[in-house]
Amino acid sequence: MPKGPPTNPGDKRLARRTEDHPLECKTFEAIIPEGEYGAGRVIAWGRGAYMNESSRPIADRLQRGRLSFRRDGQKLHGGQPLTRVRGGENEPWLLVETSDEYAGARRNPVRSQPESVLSGRTLDELG
Repeated sequence: MPKGPPTNPGDKRLARRTEDHPLECKTFEAIIPEGEYGAGRVIAWGRGAYMNESSRPIADRLQRGRLSFRRDGQKLHGGQPLTRVRGGENEPWLLVETSDEYAGARRNPVRSQPESVLSGRTLDELG
């Protein structure tokens, strides 16, 4: 998400499905060379837990194209529904913020908290 995750219920962010990554990637911080998958600077920007807000399994909700979850992380909190826009090769989804105590039109953790939760470095400081 180039603009970062939404924090205002009026905002929608385009999200794309990616391949599953090994758990070891949660501590990966480096510059991936141009031409390789995920090219660019990578930091561990956030960390935390998420909870399914449905009684149905997450895999079922993803297959159906609608998943509601809550985040409880170092930088992000609150509910966020994820909705598939259409199928296809790139499978676009929309991520929005739920109107709850954590939502805020002025809140922008990408700008106000740009540092890695592991190293404390920003993307600019990485390279």
